[in-house]
Amino acid sequence: RAAIDRALDGGMNFGAHKQMEGKLAALVSARIPSIELVRFTNSGTEANLMALATACAVTGRKQVLVFKGGYHGGVFYFAGNGSAINAPYDFVMANYNDIDGTLAAIEAHAKTLAAIILEPMMGNGGCIPATREFLAALRQAATRHGIILIFDEVMTSRLSPGGLQGVHGIAPDLTTLGKYIGGGMSVGAFGGRRDIMGRFDPRRPDAFPHAGTFNNNILTMSAGVAALSQVYTADAARELNARGDRLRERLNQVARKAGARLQFTGIGSMLQTHFHDKPIRSPDDAAKGSQELRELFFFDLLAHGVWSARRGMINLSLPVTEADCDALVAAVAEFVDSRRSLIKG
Repeated sequence: RAAIDRALDGGMNFGAHKQMEGKLAALVSARIPSIELVRFTNSGTEANLMALATACAVTGRKQVLVFKGGYHGGVFYFAGNGSAINAPYDFVMANYNDIDGTLAAIEAHAKTLAAIILEPMMGNGGCIPATREFLAALRQAATRHGIILIFDEVMTSRLSPGGLQGVHGIAPDLTTLGKYIGGGMSVGAFGGRRDIMGRFDPRRPDAFPHAGTFNNNILTMSAGVAALSQVYTADAARELNARGDRLRERLNQVARKAGARLQFTGIGSMLQTHFHDKPIRSPDDAAKGSQELRELFFFDLLAHGVWSARRGMINLSLPVTEADCDALVAAVAEFVDSRRSLIKG
């Protein structure tokens, strides 16, 4: 709040580069080493649009490999049959965590694929983590065929100081970010290898343009610097995600003890409720869970004073205390007990 007040007092927006933009860029690059250069946008959707447009322009190719059930913003929706308003790229579809099938798709389109884009853990798709083996296979195939590998870490970069790519030790060519890095203000970012992002250097005769009056708006830049340097520090990220891991294990213990057809997937501070007791490695697996029970779960939790996303997603934020986690565990235990006949495995 203080950072935003100072920005307002200093002149809201001058439509040019400013000091706070450089400071936030340095903080982002320090957190995620694969981001050698970064550019800001107004949303995660916009960041993904720019990343894919950059990949196509750099490679001279037009196809993009995406994953069934994936979500990369308002014009990149790949659940079911996708969306009529998806951005008009030539998409190739593969199944998440399916190494053999995905590699076959890459080989079949190797000369025409500009990019592979995925979340290292599907967020809206059900908090489904990618295996390290899957990500490593994509990295190797992309390198072999000159395809640009994009990690959409708009959500998952919150899961460690260096995002999930830091956890796995696998560097993409480009990364997209959003949400918390703007300290609560509208924000997105795309960045990565210097040789790719350097194409936006306006001193180059062949520079790519990147317009947008509010890309680097002073309110977001100021709030973002405060967020990454003072609020969501590396230590705070580690502490919050450890709390999320403990909570998810407690919730799964409640389900296991009751023999319930219920599990909580995710990593760190991101959790998803699934009324399904088999392993969940893809959106197809997640779709086998009961939507009716998920609806009932939402309203039962609401009756206990606990709000979650209606689709079953639960994200911890910094103000959430251990007492809040205890209340959630108690509410889930009450749900499991009172609805035993409906959710028995």
